[in-house]
Amino acid sequence: MTLRFADIAYPTPSRESLAQGHAAIEAKLADRSAAIAAWDKARRDYESWSALVHLRFSQDTADPAAKAAREYADALAPEATQHETAIKQRLLADPDRAGLEALVGAHTVRLWENDVTTFDPAISADLEEESKLSARYTELLASARFTIGGESVNLSGLAPFAEDADRALRHEAERLRWSFFAANREALDGIYDALVKLRHGMAVKLGDRDFTALGYRRLRRLDYGPQEVARYREQVLRHVVPLVARLLEQRRAEQGWDRLRYWDEALIDPAGNPKPVGDHDTLVAAAETMFDRMDPRLADFYRMLRDGGFMDLKNRPSKAGGGFCTAFPKQGVPFIFANFNGTHHDIGVFTHEMGHAFQCWESRALPGIDQLWPTMEAAEIHSMGLEFLTHPQMGLLVGDAAADRFRRMHLIGSLAFLPYGVCVDHFQHEVYANPGATPAERHAIWQRLERLYMPWTDYGDLPHVAIGGRWQAKQHIYASPFYYIDYTLALCCALQFWVKSRHDPKAALDAYVALCGRGGSMPFSGLVASAGLISPFAEGALAEVVREAEGFLGAG
Repeated sequence: MTLRFADIAYPTPSRESLAQGHAAIEAKLADRSAAIAAWDKARRDYESWSALVHLRFSQDTADPAAKAAREYADALAPEATQHETAIKQRLLADPDRAGLEALVGAHTVRLWENDVTTFDPAISADLEEESKLSARYTELLASARFTIGGESVNLSGLAPFAEDADRALRHEAERLRWSFFAANREALDGIYDALVKLRHGMAVKLGDRDFTALGYRRLRRLDYGPQEVARYREQVLRHVVPLVARLLEQRRAEQGWDRLRYWDEALIDPAGNPKPVGDHDTLVAAAETMFDRMDPRLADFYRMLRDGGFMDLKNRPSKAGGGFCTAFPKQGVPFIFANFNGTHHDIGVFTHEMGHAFQCWESRALPGIDQLWPTMEAAEIHSMGLEFLTHPQMGLLVGDAAADRFRRMHLIGSLAFLPYGVCVDHFQHEVYANPGATPAERHAIWQRLERLYMPWTDYGDLPHVAIGGRWQAKQHIYASPFYYIDYTLALCCALQFWVKSRHDPKAALDAYVALCGRGGSMPFSGLVASAGLISPFAEGALAEVVREAEGFLGAG
């Protein structure tokens, strides 16, 4: 029987029902196996309800009922976390650790040991306030409206104009985008200032010096820390920044521009960035053929998503920007959310979120909800990996004549993303190390780091970004602190899949599917090794990828 999104509904929990459920599980702890099974079911029920509520809000941020439901869920979340933490503490207090590991796995036990250090009832109100501030940022960005090219668009809708072949139109798109951020700079600075101080205060309450250590623990990073990340940023600076600089100079010369401006960076292909062959319906249909050609496991899964209505890909007014994959662990089925806008980004976001969704589906039978997803940086390997593994089928999505151009554009765009991604990470490390910095000082931090990692950037007459305001458009900085280096770590791994697929496509795809099936059963380093990949923290991981890319692009 086909699962259908329209049929999914969950009862709304309350503080009373959560407390009763917690008490019932506590009462079962004499039979640890039964208690863990009951607890896992309760967590799946709660997480499924929460995912649905937040998805509904993202689908229409202007819907009062959806907003009220999200606010209710955000207020209830600390209560649920408190109960969850109490159960973990009880289970971890049992001296029979070997028995516990036999039931749930050694990695899950380590995750729980980490998790209990991230919560205390003393920060419950702070967590609720953090959710409210993040939602305020989302609503503010979703409210943006622009008129360009005779159309009325939101921030996502600006994308086609920002990479148009007409240089003046690209400039106008960026002028409009950053005028919105300039007009709302005070509000955006205020939201972020409140978030930084709130997070620092929570860390201090939990016994940390600042938020950095807590931020890493909240992301369940068990096998590396800030020092390893700093070394990785250095690798990007050493190996990738010079290559991107050469590629951009090559583009400037090809186009005959006296200077390459910020609004030129998105136009990667001199002939114009390849676009999808058609609209939403055309792409959805073409994707079926693409996955049929690739692997029956991918094909069957895609049809289940499509036929069940587990995708929302069209851009609409009041719809939250960006793309994501969420899941309903009660049924074990994921959901893909995106905003198609008629550019190559439609293909990127679709294949990216499809990678997340496929991993979630492949690992749904692993024991325990803690293994449904891996940690964030490992999860992004699946999404970015699929972006590259679909390369041979790109003719279906952009037309055969443009397929090679798309593959080249995607590789260049991925390489150019790495310096920006590590800049976002470095910025956050400096921000949380100096929580008392003023908004102006934070803009100065970004400006300094941008000159280090992206020295080619020339903002021309765009004042807001010229004085260090570009970071305010990055939702992750506001809503998911320290969750951005994950994309660059995963991209290092995904690029290795790209190298492998060029030499043995079937072996690369089989290794990818096997990795998806391992879900969150290991920490990041273990999953990377299990797929035969080199850890991004190992010296030379990026150097090998860059050499292959230089040969492919003729940019050595």
